[in-house]
Amino acid sequence: MVSHSVGGMSLTGLRAAFTGEVVTPGDPSYDGARAVFNAMIDRRPAVIAQCETGHDVAEAIRFGRENGLEIAVRGGGHSVAGMALTEGGLVIDLRRMHTVAVDPGRRTARVGGGAVMRHLDRATEPYGLATTGGRVSTTGVGGFVLGGGAGWLDRRFGLASDNLLAVELVTADGRTVRASGEENPELFWALHGGGGNFGVATSFTLRLHPLPVVTAALLIWRPEAGPEVARTYRDFMESAPDEVGGGLIYLTAPPEEFVPRDMPGKLACAVLVTYAGGMQEMRDVAEPVLGMGHDAEMIAEMSYADLQCMLDDPPGYRNYWSAEYLTSFPNPAVDAFCARAADLLVPSPSQHVLFPQGGAVARGPEGHPVPWRRAPWAVHPFGLWEDPADDERVRRWAHDVRADVRPWSTGAVYLNFIGREGEDRVVAGFGPDNHRRLAAVKAEYDPGNVFRLNHNIRPR
Repeated sequence: MVSHSVGGMSLTGLRAAFTGEVVTPGDPSYDGARAVFNAMIDRRPAVIAQCETGHDVAEAIRFGRENGLEIAVRGGGHSVAGMALTEGGLVIDLRRMHTVAVDPGRRTARVGGGAVMRHLDRATEPYGLATTGGRVSTTGVGGFVLGGGAGWLDRRFGLASDNLLAVELVTADGRTVRASGEENPELFWALHGGGGNFGVATSFTLRLHPLPVVTAALLIWRPEAGPEVARTYRDFMESAPDEVGGGLIYLTAPPEEFVPRDMPGKLACAVLVTYAGGMQEMRDVAEPVLGMGHDAEMIAEMSYADLQCMLDDPPGYRNYWSAEYLTSFPNPAVDAFCARAADLLVPSPSQHVLFPQGGAVARGPEGHPVPWRRAPWAVHPFGLWEDPADDERVRRWAHDVRADVRPWSTGAVYLNFIGREGEDRVVAGFGPDNHRRLAAVKAEYDPGNVFRLNHNIRPR
C-alpha cells in the first residue's frame, strides 16, 4: 500500500509531480534504498526521492524546503562520512539517472548524475576511449569529479575535474543552470573541486582520451622487504613516464593461486603498477621494480574497465579513511610509513597506501580549488573491517599514520579521501584563498546553505 503521508507531511503533491519513486519507512524497498557503502552509517531518512529526471530533482528540492527537511544528495553513496544520507530528512537519490552517451567523434561523454564508474567505463570501452576515474568501478562519477578526481590514469590524463567540460545543475531554488567555460564560468570554476555545495549535478560532460588497453602488475613481498621496496619504488616513480600509475600498498595477502601458500591472510607489502599501454612497454618501463625479486606476481593486459572492476572494494564493511599529502618522501618518511604498517588490521581488506602524483596532475591548470595537486605523494590509510569492537583501533591507526608523515606534509588534502575531520581540514582541501572565493559562489547559488551535507562551504 502506498503511503500518502509521513511524519505529518503529505506526499500527494510530490508523488503527483514525480516520475521516479518516492520511498518512505515501511516500504519494502526502504532498507535497501538507504544502505550506503560504509556499513558504519545507519541513518533513517523520512523520504527517499529516487529521481529519474531533472524535473524530479527540482520537485524533491521544493518538497524538502517547504517541509523544512534536511536534504542529502546521493550519487554513488561512497562518502566515507555517509554524506549521502540524513536522519529524518530527505534524500535526493540520483541512481536511476545513470545514462552515459558517448560521442566518439568529439571524444566526449555525457554522464548522468547518478552514474557510477562502471557505467562510464563500460560505455566508453567499445570506442577505445577512457578518462580519469575513481580507482574502483563502484565510485559515483558525480562526487568523484566534483571533488577533483584522482585515479589510476591521472598522471597521464590529469584529474577528472581537468577533463570536465560542462555540468547541468539544479540549484536550491529549483532552477536548472548549465556551467561551462562559456556559461556561468565562476560556477564552473567552483565545480572543479568544490564538491556538491552549489546544487544537484544532474549531468556532466567529460573529455575522453584514446586508451585501447592498459596493463596491471601486482607484485607482492613479505613485509620485512617493505622499506627496501618503498625506496626502490620511490626512486622509480620520480622518473617514471606519465603512463605509469599505481601505488605502494601494505595489505592482507590474498588467497590467490599466484600467492605462496604461507602468505594469505598475513601482512604483505605490494606494488601495483598500472600502465596506460601494452604489456611489453610496461615491462620495459617498470624493470626497476619488476627486477626486485618479489614473492608473488600477477601481470595482465586488459581494458581499463576490466582493471577498474578487478580492484573493487568489497561492500558491507565498516570504513574509516584519511590522507596526508607530502612535499617529498625521504628515507625517514619511508621508515615511518613502513613501521606503521605493523598496526594495520589483518586479516581485513584494510590498506596502508602511498600514491604517486606528478605527471599531468602536477601540470594541470593553475587556480582550480585543488591545492593538493602539486604534491608528489599522497599517504592514504584506508580502513575496512567488520567488528565494531575494532572501530577505535582503526581510527587511531589512521590518525597515527597521518601524524607519522606530518613533518613532510603540504597541509593540503583531497577531501574525497577523508570523512568529517573539522573545518580546518575543509579549508585545507580548497586552500584559504579558494575557500573565500568558493564562499562567494555559494552565496550566489545556495545562500541558505540547503546543500550542507558535504565538506561544507558556508555562504559568504
